[in-house]
Amino acid sequence: MIRIQNFTKRYGDRDVVKNFSLEVKDGAITGFIGHNGAGKSTTIKAITGVIRPTEGTITINGIDIVKDALKAKYQFGYVSDSPDHFLRLRGIEYLNFMADIYDVPAGGRGDFIERVAGRFGIYSDLNNQILSYSHGMRQKIMIMGALIHDPPVWILDEPLTGLDPQSAFELKKMMREHAEKGKTVFFSTHVLEVAEKLCDEICIIKNGELLYTGTLEDLKATHRSLASLENIFLELTDKDTEERRENDG
Repeated sequence: MIRIQNFTKRYGDRDVVKNFSLEVKDGAITGFIGHNGAGKSTTIKAITGVIRPTEGTITINGIDIVKDALKAKYQFGYVSDSPDHFLRLRGIEYLNFMADIYDVPAGGRGDFIERVAGRFGIYSDLNNQILSYSHGMRQKIMIMGALIHDPPVWILDEPLTGLDPQSAFELKKMMREHAEKGKTVFFSTHVLEVAEKLCDEICIIKNGELLYTGTLEDLKATHRSLASLENIFLELTDKDTEERRENDG
């Protein structure tokens, strides 16, 4: 579980995220959506300990990411929105490096690598440099590195970008399998059709503030005239709509 309480991140006199509170539940896939600049990346960086909150607290399975960062970081696997890391390493070297960081025993890492590399179709490429990989292959190896220690919490920032259809299908299956074990999946996406089909919970952020958190069914129940999550999202986040409502009022 991820619990964010009254999180604010301020740069100078500007609040990028303002008094943001959210509980990401176990046993569910939670989609995190918002326009570019809405505060998604800032929130994810704070959850993962990349930046410190100006105000508020963030805990991962009850462990404060600021007060006990190392212990908290063992609780999650994080896939960033860019896979261009450790390019000089071979794929297998990177996976063993990540496994060493998290003290994954040799047997456990070997089984994971064989199984997941097989699902992603890159087992035969593991002895090649990551530099030689396509964007999608780099994404797969970064996903594997983030999950090699079997973390209870998955934090994925645009994880499907660049994946071929089969690998995207496999990752979505893995996300569902993880949630069905009673564990946590929190992922940011711009692809609202994927969020609508995959997510149990939806979190919408706009201008650093929480607009909605809850099930898609409850969200649709309050917007019965709108057929899809895309329509609802555009209605909730459209400035022109807000201005029209204010003028009509």
